[in-house]
Amino acid sequence: MTFEKLGLSEELLHSVRDTGYTSPTPIQAQAIPAILEGNDVMAAAQTGTGKTAGFTLPLLQLLNTKPPVKNNRARALVLTPTRELAAQVQESVFTYGKYLNLRSAVVFGGVKINPQMMKLRRGVDVLVATPGRLLDLFQQRAINFNDIEILVLDEADRMLDMGFIHDIKKIMALLPKQRQTLMFSATFSQEIRQLAKGIINNPVEIDVAPRNSTVETISQVVYPVDKARKVDLLSHLIRNENWYQVLVFSRTKHGADKLVKRLSRDNIHAAAIHGNKSQAQRTKALDGFKKNKIQILIATDIAARGIDIDQLSHVVNFDLPNVPEDYVHRIGRTGRAGASGQAISLVSADEAKQLQDIERLIKRKIEREEIESFEPQHIVPESVSGKSSRNKQRANPGNNGNKPKRYKGKRNSASEENPRSHRYGKPNSSHHRNNSTSGNRQQRSTSAERPAV
Repeated sequence: MTFEKLGLSEELLHSVRDTGYTSPTPIQAQAIPAILEGNDVMAAAQTGTGKTAGFTLPLLQLLNTKPPVKNNRARALVLTPTRELAAQVQESVFTYGKYLNLRSAVVFGGVKINPQMMKLRRGVDVLVATPGRLLDLFQQRAINFNDIEILVLDEADRMLDMGFIHDIKKIMALLPKQRQTLMFSATFSQEIRQLAKGIINNPVEIDVAPRNSTVETISQVVYPVDKARKVDLLSHLIRNENWYQVLVFSRTKHGADKLVKRLSRDNIHAAAIHGNKSQAQRTKALDGFKKNKIQILIATDIAARGIDIDQLSHVVNFDLPNVPEDYVHRIGRTGRAGASGQAISLVSADEAKQLQDIERLIKRKIEREEIESFEPQHIVPESVSGKSSRNKQRANPGNNGNKPKRYKGKRNSASEENPRSHRYGKPNSSHHRNNSTSGNRQQRSTSAERPAV
């Protein structure tokens, strides 16, 4: 399969060739023709498989045949949950649309609203936005939705989750009933899928990989460690393995800032991005990370949506997420576009339930390894039957001199599932309060990340 067979215009094919891509990914091969035919689409594919181009290319082609857009109006609206993801989508629109006579703009919170209002005065063909800032602009009459013909919900699972559902419903009520609606995401829980069907019409459903699965090129490992020694282990791994350009996930904003300070004591240059950082700070940190000026980037789940860095070799879960679907999004930052990557999780005994939920979701047991000198005093319980006795072994300091020796637990079949029924309950740690009313809604600690608008 080649891009030429998908029905794209020569201008778009030219821009695709400029990027160096020759063959569409599975999600692109299925989604592009369906969108060009005018269908509503619900598409689920693993992170890093080209979802953004999967809707950007046909979107631009459909808009290129339309008459000029009117002032303060847009023809296509792309909604994203975070500023970083909005900026990434806008970059994709610019990259693939450079040979077309179309205008686009991106709007999000955290920056002054007046320049965004000025951009919208002439009208834009494609408007990429976060929900909160979009509603602000509508209330100030900077944007009129009457000409919207295509709506795209990117990272649709989070867009429709509890942090965004109210704003989404407000926006839906303002849009024309006759429109084409596209939903793209890495994960779709059953409840989210049902909710999505209430706002789209007879969609073409595309699922190019098992739901909530992880990319095969990403190797996954759990390092059991006592909670008090997590920072020491992370610092040890960074220095001993000569890691550079590593993305580390923290569950809370305070935890991210604290980790930056702690790593700096070991002369490790790190920066944090989260909802309390200004847009200028987040942009500076992300730009420095991409340019290898910052060694370690520490992010919360919300802020990390949209981080797209080629050849990112390692992703580290300093804390496991309370919502297992977020694990899929996290590790999808590595192993992109067919490249290999490694996802490492530092897991303490109080995170046993989160690990169990993740392994049930991805339908596989993640291999465990103990790092010499960091063996946990509090054992992380096995989350599936058939415990590995090797996981209980302790390293002998006399083996191989000072070289750390890792002991690997048995890797279970990828199809092995925990037979016990799943239900979100309170995590063992008092820091992770669970106040969820739905199994797939995000559960946050009191200092957890709030949605960016």
